Amino acid sequence: MNKFIYLDYASTTPVDKRVLEKMNDYLTIDGVFANPSSSHYLGIKAKDEIEHARINIANILGCIKEEIFFTSNATESINLAIKGIIYNYLPNNKKNIITSKIEHKAVLETCDFIKKLGIKVIYIKNSNTGSLDINLLEKKITKKTILVSIMHINNEIGTINNINKIGNICKKKNVLFHVDATQSVGKYILNLKKINIDLLSFSSHKFYGPKGIGVLYVKKSKFKIILTPLLHGGGQEKGLRSGTLATHQIIGLSTALNLANNEIKKEKKRIKILKNKLWNGIKNISGIYLNGNLKNSSPYIINIGFKNVFNKILMIEMKNIIISTSSACNSNKYNISHVLKSLGLTEQLIQCSIRISFGRFTTVEEINILIKNLHVSIKKIRKN
Repeated sequence: MNKFIYLDYASTTPVDKRVLEKMNDYLTIDGVFANPSSSHYLGIKAKDEIEHARINIANILGCIKEEIFFTSNATESINLAIKGIIYNYLPNNKKNIITSKIEHKAVLETCDFIKKLGIKVIYIKNSNTGSLDINLLEKKITKKTILVSIMHINNEIGTINNINKIGNICKKKNVLFHVDATQSVGKYILNLKKINIDLLSFSSHKFYGPKGIGVLYVKKSKFKIILTPLLHGGGQEKGLRSGTLATHQIIGLSTALNLANNEIKKEKKRIKILKNKLWNGIKNISGIYLNGNLKNSSPYIINIGFKNVFNKILMIEMKNIIISTSSACNSNKYNISHVLKSLGLTEQLIQCSIRISFGRFTTVEEINILIKNLHVSIKKIRKN
């Protein structure tokens, strides 16, 4: 058994040993380590391996390989999707994009940046459980709207957005639709042939692949989506994203996604049982409150709070049980969670909230230990 219990899978996942084993074949002098842009045998071999990985990823997502572009992570993919579209409309300052107030910081900070360029950003409000008002979203779309950017699953509270319905609205209104699918790829089956999504972003490290590699899906249609590159150089990825492709990272992403896809239904069912077990084991603790909605949420994430129990103190008491207070995107500065704030929580309740996220290596035994520790720690903190 590990010396710690890891329950922060929404932040990042450990690399699966099967993935690491595969990646090792692309790192050393004995492997396919060459620059895939090189014209010699080993470079061509590396490029072929990357293209096989691209095909595998496309097949799993229900798209074609020409629609898959490699980036360094979901944050870069999100920036490329939003800025790449917006730059085509400058210096026109009469256009707008639509998003929500509970998006990941990668979306919100990018939107703050484009506001400085004269683009208006319209934020759709959410309910006190994190659900978006889709009818309001539809009403806010006008002829001036360029893009709608809405996440599939919220990274802090796990609320699921109806991207099928939003996609259909965008199609009817002739507006581009971008989805941050960082918390859903590898956990949910996505068939991009059946959902109207124009741009989709995700990272490998959320489904047991390596950090430092992400994907941007760009739909090929009769109305070609034109993105302005953010990086300039050797013209890799059809000129959209220059930079030497990291063969080992791409192979790691492809392998990890393949493994996750093969176990997706079974794993989702198992995780749901673990989440319910946890909730049933702690729901009677006095002063507990749920942030979000149990019914319309991912089984992989639960966000809860305990009145008069400061989350940082609780985390110290829990010792070797690793949980989080909010999204890891706020780790460099202690910010009050914008997601929890949007639910209407007071600052005090936000500071009493924790996020627990489950994954491949979470066991029933670990959940039992967590339940016991929560009861003991909360009782101790309140007594003091």
